[in-house]
Amino acid sequence: MDSFDVLVIGGGPGGYVAAIRSAQLGMRTAVVDEWKTENGKPALGGTCLNVGCIPSKALLDSSHHFEFITRHAKAHGIKVGDAHYDLGLMMQRKNKVVQTLTQGIATLFRKHKVEWLQGHARLVGNLQVEIRPHDKDEKQTVSAAHIIIATGSVPGSIPQAPIDQKHIVDSTGALCFSEAPKRLGVIGAGVIGLELGSLWRRLGSEVIVLEALPDFLPSADHDIARAALKTLVQQGLTITLGARVSETQVTGKGVTLHYQQRGEEQDLSVDKIIVAVGRKPYTETLNIEALGIETDAHGFIGVDDYCRTRVPNIYAIGDVVRGPMLAHKAQEEGMAVAEHIAGQASFVDHDTVPWVIYTWPEIAWVGKTEHSLKAAGVEFRSGSFPFLASGRARAMGETEGLVKVIADAKSDRVLGVHIFGANASELIAETVLAMAFEGDSEDIARTIHAHPTLAEALHEAALAAKGRPIHI
Repeated sequence: MDSFDVLVIGGGPGGYVAAIRSAQLGMRTAVVDEWKTENGKPALGGTCLNVGCIPSKALLDSSHHFEFITRHAKAHGIKVGDAHYDLGLMMQRKNKVVQTLTQGIATLFRKHKVEWLQGHARLVGNLQVEIRPHDKDEKQTVSAAHIIIATGSVPGSIPQAPIDQKHIVDSTGALCFSEAPKRLGVIGAGVIGLELGSLWRRLGSEVIVLEALPDFLPSADHDIARAALKTLVQQGLTITLGARVSETQVTGKGVTLHYQQRGEEQDLSVDKIIVAVGRKPYTETLNIEALGIETDAHGFIGVDDYCRTRVPNIYAIGDVVRGPMLAHKAQEEGMAVAEHIAGQASFVDHDTVPWVIYTWPEIAWVGKTEHSLKAAGVEFRSGSFPFLASGRARAMGETEGLVKVIADAKSDRVLGVHIFGANASELIAETVLAMAFEGDSEDIARTIHAHPTLAEALHEAALAAKGRPIHI
């Protein structure tokens, strides 16, 4: 029986990072991964690289370029004729980006001598894992001194809209349309629903988003959510809140969707439906229950602050455990666990994990919101600055949105930062660093920001939190 110091189950962002870091620390490491491409070829990277983060951002970027040319280039003095797009070429570019990155992980594995065991893993006790290879009938059993479960998540579903990947699709199917649907329904106005809805709206679809909750982006800062909702609707998305889907019917012409809103029955006819109701942990076939590893009502594996399960030397990271289901959170947990196994002190602060929604403008935040602090009885001060007053945003023609900085009323420590605007995904990193070092709003306010940049809006918001903004 082959034996390893560390065996990682799952080759997604959390798993492959945990494996590489383990190998860097001198441990013999292997990764068991069952992912196959549409062509039946094994590929590393999990959902994020193959059918999630990377392909969606590739298509979002392509659609963003197209919308700029057709809707915004004229304001910059750029005249374009009858612009059109080739969806097939967009998909080819997307696939090439994915292939390059997944092959890159395989190269990193070879460099660090991480063994890639292709097939499905099942825990069988005594720190042993049974592997059913892709290309063989017989099973293989390996052992490890430490096991890291990093099997990720799968798209959520609802019985009212059974997914057939033809008329009713999940997020994976929504990245593979052969043409833009004339009329597209999206169930769920969360991260995935807004991103996919924006993508296909830019490419010509009439997009109707149905959200069961009465509030838009309730986890985000309320000022940010209100500004984002206004802008997304102005762009052309129809967003219906408080809409609970009761039934869907596939017809010869598309799909009829029935939903309730304010006690009234409503119907919606569309060509296709994207079900974007979140994701759920993927643990069903691991046999973890037989080992005494507990899961909660939502399927998340119970772990402590160091990602240890109840079973000694078995860890779990990423989407299968508590905390946000984000690739970068999984990566940090993977590194932390590898370092913990090696005897190093390592810890992930979940309070400084940034969130990003890749609409345009983008939405990003880290830390606490005003409404959560009010509910907890924490005294705070906040300062906001609109991109409308930013010189760089004016020059770019990207004046939508704002930055908000929230600080403790007594200590001035930064408690949260919220951004709706161009490149928010990049701007948020500065504030994550500030919070990681327990920085104050005064620290940001006294940090020199280059002019003209979008980052100056953050500087001004920090000044506003201290009551002394300059440019507004």
